[in-house]
Amino acid sequence: MKLEKIHTLCHLPVSVSEAWNFFSDPRNLERITPPSLGIEITSGIPSRMHPGMLVTYTIRVFPGIPLRWVTEITHVLEPRLFVDEQRFGPYRFWHHQHHFREVEGGTAVEDLVHYALPFGPAGRLIGGGIVRRQLAGIFSFRRRFLEETFGRLTVPRD
Repeated sequence: MKLEKIHTLCHLPVSVSEAWNFFSDPRNLERITPPSLGIEITSGIPSRMHPGMLVTYTIRVFPGIPLRWVTEITHVLEPRLFVDEQRFGPYRFWHHQHHFREVEGGTAVEDLVHYALPFGPAGRLIGGGIVRRQLAGIFSFRRRFLEETFGRLTVPRD
């Protein structure tokens, strides 16, 4: 199984606790996902995540075709890290780390996703580029939404 990787970083002018409070509320998943994907949470969820929490939802990766997806929150180190992993869904493997760390003037929000497509080399050949572009679009939308909601923090480069 070949793992693909996505790494994104966004700097927000809010405290780590404010960023954590937003991301740790699973109901915000629908807000930070492009409307074109039609994500709909289908399980009852609490207002705060916890290890072992399952979230079920449908998502429309292809127009008009709903896919069921089940993820589990496997690790929570408040307010620094949480991990969601696919238990059932469109990927052969999905492991998504969310990191939060204090930076001058705000918080760095970092996503690290490792994923594998189904159907081995054929799945990568047929869908690899499409999935990479789609995931890049999702994280681009997420960044724009966060910056419009919280503002943008410019961090000096080393």
